[in-house]
Amino acid sequence: MSSWADSSPGMQMERVPVNGHDPEEDGEQYPKPPSQRKKIVVVGLGMVGIAFIEKLLKMDSKRREYDIVVIGEESHLAYNRVGLTSFFQHRKVENLYLNPRDWYANTPAGALNYHLNTMVTEIHTREKLVSTSNGDTVPYDILILATGSDALLPRHTPGHDAKGVFVYRTIGDLQKLIDYADTVKETTGAVVGGGLLGLEAAKAMMDLETFKQVKLIERNRWVLSRQLDADAGGMVVDLVRQLGLDVLLSKRVGKIEVDENNAVKGVVFEDGERMDCTCIMFAIGIRARDELARKASIKCADRGGGIVIDGDLRTSQKDIYAIGECASWESETFGLIAPGIEMAEVLAFNLTQAKVHAPRKFKRPDLSTKLKLLGVEVASFGDFFADRDGPKSLPVRSHAAKKQANGTPGVQEQVKIITNGPAPPPVKALTYKDPFNSVYKKYLFTVDGKYLLGGMMIGDTKDYVKLVPMVKNQKPLEVPPSEFILGAAKDGEEGGDDLTDDTQICSCHNVTKGDVAKVVKDGTCKSIGEVKSCTKAGTGCGGCMPLVQSIFNTQMKAMGNEVSNHLCPHFAHSRADLFNIISVKKIDNFPSIMKEAGKDAGSLGCEVCKPTIASILASLYNKHIMDKSLNGLQETNDKFLANIQRNGTFSVIPRVSAGEITPDKLIAMGTVAKKYNLYCKITGGQRIDLFGAKKQDLPDIWTELIAAGLESGHGYAKSLRTVKSCVGTTWCRFGIGDSVGMAVRLEERYKSIRSPHKIKGGVSGCVRECAEAQNKDFGLIATEKGFNVFVAGNGGSKPRHSELLAKDVPPDDVVPILDRYLMFYIRTADKLQRTARWMENLPGGINYLRQVILEDKLGICASLEDQMNALVGTFFCEWTAVLNDPKLRANFTQFANTTATLPVMENVEDRGQTRPAYWPHGKVTQDFRGTKWTSLTWQPMLEASYFADKADLPNGASAALKRGDTMLALFYLKGKYYATQQMCPHKRAFVLADGLIGDTPTTAVPISDPKTGAAAGNSTGESDASPDTSSLYVSCPNHKRNFTLNGADAGKCSNDADVSIATFAVEVRDDGWIYVKLPPVEELDAVLGTKKWITKASETEDPFKKLDAKLKGMRSRKVVDGAGEMGRRVGGFEVKVGGEGGGGGIDW
Repeated sequence: MSSWADSSPGMQMERVPVNGHDPEEDGEQYPKPPSQRKKIVVVGLGMVGIAFIEKLLKMDSKRREYDIVVIGEESHLAYNRVGLTSFFQHRKVENLYLNPRDWYANTPAGALNYHLNTMVTEIHTREKLVSTSNGDTVPYDILILATGSDALLPRHTPGHDAKGVFVYRTIGDLQKLIDYADTVKETTGAVVGGGLLGLEAAKAMMDLETFKQVKLIERNRWVLSRQLDADAGGMVVDLVRQLGLDVLLSKRVGKIEVDENNAVKGVVFEDGERMDCTCIMFAIGIRARDELARKASIKCADRGGGIVIDGDLRTSQKDIYAIGECASWESETFGLIAPGIEMAEVLAFNLTQAKVHAPRKFKRPDLSTKLKLLGVEVASFGDFFADRDGPKSLPVRSHAAKKQANGTPGVQEQVKIITNGPAPPPVKALTYKDPFNSVYKKYLFTVDGKYLLGGMMIGDTKDYVKLVPMVKNQKPLEVPPSEFILGAAKDGEEGGDDLTDDTQICSCHNVTKGDVAKVVKDGTCKSIGEVKSCTKAGTGCGGCMPLVQSIFNTQMKAMGNEVSNHLCPHFAHSRADLFNIISVKKIDNFPSIMKEAGKDAGSLGCEVCKPTIASILASLYNKHIMDKSLNGLQETNDKFLANIQRNGTFSVIPRVSAGEITPDKLIAMGTVAKKYNLYCKITGGQRIDLFGAKKQDLPDIWTELIAAGLESGHGYAKSLRTVKSCVGTTWCRFGIGDSVGMAVRLEERYKSIRSPHKIKGGVSGCVRECAEAQNKDFGLIATEKGFNVFVAGNGGSKPRHSELLAKDVPPDDVVPILDRYLMFYIRTADKLQRTARWMENLPGGINYLRQVILEDKLGICASLEDQMNALVGTFFCEWTAVLNDPKLRANFTQFANTTATLPVMENVEDRGQTRPAYWPHGKVTQDFRGTKWTSLTWQPMLEASYFADKADLPNGASAALKRGDTMLALFYLKGKYYATQQMCPHKRAFVLADGLIGDTPTTAVPISDPKTGAAAGNSTGESDASPDTSSLYVSCPNHKRNFTLNGADAGKCSNDADVSIATFAVEVRDDGWIYVKLPPVEELDAVLGTKKWITKASETEDPFKKLDAKLKGMRSRKVVDGAGEMGRRVGGFEVKVGGEGGGGGIDW
């Protein structure tokens, strides 16, 4: 963030067009130099403010007519208010950011300045200045007011200022609710207001899981009364009640009762009834924030508030514009995001493009909405109340129709209206109501059925995106209205083939089908992630992503770019195809597989195909993954039988089947954790994760755990993780099945079995579902007759509810069914495909799976069971196998050339435990590859015998080396050696020696002495290159940055041009040593030394600093551990703060 700019040269200059023409347009004056740019000051860094900035920067990228200063009142960068409810799940504001922090820094120099935690207090229109709360004044040429709105609070209601009264608007509001909710656990929370915001607020309260009950209070007879009619709103009420929300209708709060501490204890309704509650959130509407404009005498609306604007978004004051919820256009403000985005686009266009194009006008926005509220799909579009209020406009089909629509009724007709009441609106409604599947649709047409005017949908909203443009375009319909209902329920994904290019597919950011198709056609975007980044589609509420994906796939196919499921560039087969080839031909090693099925028989493969084939081989033959023929295929987690963490250490997760553990085993884990200073965390799968284990300590840690009766939990593998259970009939008075006993048996059966992705299970002892079995890859719920078996669910970034495979299955029949299901999944799934995605892509879905698994439609059930039984019979503890093999155990050292060690990251004490310092922001962009060393000499670094037993490894081998304070990585493959720095500059992690080695076809590798592994074009600059060979690279195990090891590009990163690594020549001499050509130690340490690059705690700010300041002086619970008080000291109190720690490493 830069400091305020004191002035803008453009402020004193007013160019006057000559005869309506700007003479500067004829010259080559673009881009403008800094001295000629105008300054735009934007007040408000919300969704509309940042949308304007994004669009202006894009439209002004060539001209560079403007520099922008944005002033945000909150302490956060622009975040997604539409997704505010998700904050309760992750508690990370950064997850809501619309753009990452480095996006702001990477804008063109001078183009964007931003200031947070700063309020604009006054506008000086004559001087063209704004004053801020910290005493600064900021000049402007153009001022954009994007101040948004405030949530309404009924200040006329007694008790509105009590403790426990909240509104739902900002991150700050949510954080206050979170903090307060912890003080009133197991009580009743209430939300007042049953509109869109109210239902979101109710979900937020329920997601807290601290309130015993949440009640929604609505003054009308149904919820969403501004979007839905009584039938639709009533259906939503029924649905949300089924989800656990208690809805009170036709109720108005008359008074809020408080206790002696002015804290909420209940509400009294206007009808005299009373209700207990300890927390109330008002979501009764918003009011435009126009106080800044009023203070500056800028015209504001008297009724309803808002800064009055015209079609150009101008206010009554020259060079001042208003956009978003603070703006009043034609006496109306808009509380939805889409109109604000439209305003931002119109204004950005007019400021940048209107000199050479006709200026755009802001027109009446489309208020159609499609949302998912408390899990209920809701949509309304067009003139959805035309049957109640009369149509806002009608298509003009003839002079008579126009006269009828616009004419004034005669005297006789006026008498009829007085006598009989007004005629019904010239509208006909087509309604479909399915109470069994909770689907409601009402479409409104003109009387003749030729035009669609609007409608609403509950439950099934697939056709929303197709119906909205029909209303907008007002073209006569080509099908009868009945087909809109009868043809609405379609199987499969949402398609985009029948949509026109101007169809809006993302209402949050006003993105059309044509916008997506264009960036794919012109080659700008070649992946769905690039489409999202470029067009912003899918970055708001995310509801449009299936359609965006469909359009992307269709366009790629139309261009001849097949969207294939081939494993990687080395194989023209899917994972399922390779599984069958390997299984049928009984191939058990990577070189033979590459020769049989690969594109290049001699290829080394890559970081995609190697782990996948390793998984297939493990699923078929279950050899130890550190076996000589397999070890070079494994990800770092599998290679060292532990999850690598961000500081290069590992986490250790012993098996705790079904979460059941003895006190002695608990004590053993605690003893180990204390001895090796490991950070302890209870996982979501009911086991204990021990973080911070050094690679060289892993065997000793395993030894002590195994001695206590524990074994590997395979937390590092794509295999079964856990089978979660409730206590069932073991203890619970409601249990009707032994959930623990079944879960233990299932986890013990399927442990260690490799699969395309991780597998999680769950067993609940009754329908209360405490084990959450219905969001697992497989789950059981006990019934009186046995277990209901659910499959193909998962949580994570794209949750999916599991589906019922079989009902009332006797306990003895559970295992055969799961054997078949899991092995069928292992055989047929794609690479890294969870069962949920596999099920979605399975032709015929759950019905087909039932036919295969229960009815043996394919005649393979016996084969599936036999294959699973064979796998189960090969189980062994992989930790124990390492301890029993000295050669395997020898791999667990930090350095191959010394027993000395170096730290990899500073540690800090937090909440009584040791954790690594937070990663600093940004990456190291220093050109390590181009380092000019003063001198290079051959240094003996490692005895060649270290690789003696690895000479025939087809997948390569590696070692970490220490020289002075510098860590180096040495790679050996196909008889040649390569050396690089050990540190990956992306996150300053010292891990490259642990990465997978791969090759890219057709890129040159060096020709040199057979004993030498020197790379051409690197920092040694000594080798030549030859065509017809492949480019070798190492893939960083943390975030898959791929660094070239050989050829002219040695040291470059193929997938991140900002980073590079230093490479060094290597040779083997007759004395039996491997020599590396290195600079003097002091010079090497000055460039690559660990002390220089180790992540330090002082580099990042405590993320809880502001929260702790808020909590200062507040009474909080004392948190006590075995040694005494534990927690963060704030203002004389022990305050427990913080969130989830560690994690299981990055899941590739």
